[in-house]
Amino acid sequence: MSGNTTYERREPASTRPHEACEASRSANPVDDAISYVRRTVRENPETAALWCLGIGFVLGWKLKPW
Repeated sequence: MSGNTTYERREPASTRPHEACEASRSANPVDDAISYVRRTVRENPETAALWCLGIGFVLGWKLKPW
C-alpha cells in the first residue's frame, strides 16, 4: 500500500445539471403513480375489477373480527 493516494473533490449534487433535470422531471411521484393507475384502469377495467375483488377478499379473510 502506498501513501500517495489522491482524492478528487466532488461537487454538490445540486450543482450537477443532469441530476437537476432528472429531479425536475419527476417532482411529484405520487401524482405520477395516480395518473398511471387511472390510465391503466381506463384501459383494462375488467382486470382492475378482478384485482379489487381479489384484494378485498384477502383483506376481508385476514382481518375478520373472530
